[in-house]
Amino acid sequence: MSSEQTSTSPDSTGPRPRRLTYAAALVALEGLTLVVGGVWMLVLGITGEPDDRQQAVTGGVTLIVLALLPLIAARGLLGRRGWSRGPAVITQLMALPVAYTLLKADSVAIPAGIALAVVAVTALVLLLNPETTRALGIRGPGNAGDTEK
Repeated sequence: MSSEQTSTSPDSTGPRPRRLTYAAALVALEGLTLVVGGVWMLVLGITGEPDDRQQAVTGGVTLIVLALLPLIAARGLLGRRGWSRGPAVITQLMALPVAYTLLKADSVAIPAGIALAVVAVTALVLLLNPETTRALGIRGPGNAGDTEK
């Protein structure tokens, strides 16, 4: 592979941009929330009286496994790994329809939908910011041969 096809190394000489740190924190918050929700479903499925115990346990395990994506991405963002932005952005894009569904509910889920939408949109803005992109060493299309001066 030629050097033009590889990504530039992240700018790790200076301090980590605050936007990158904030994005990592929001992504980690989403991951931790999924873990808490998964554990809560597991506990209720095992100790409580759910309609379907197997469905509650499966849902809890699924949420915990899904939490791995944002948690690994958050760690990568803190370490300035270029690959980490993709999973972080995907997490935000998956969160937006969930937020919309919560907003359409006629229940106490509406505040959760508002909070999720705010976190997802804020994280997307932070992740797509040019300062974050530079800090992760990601070059835009058509910039493969550009060098910093």
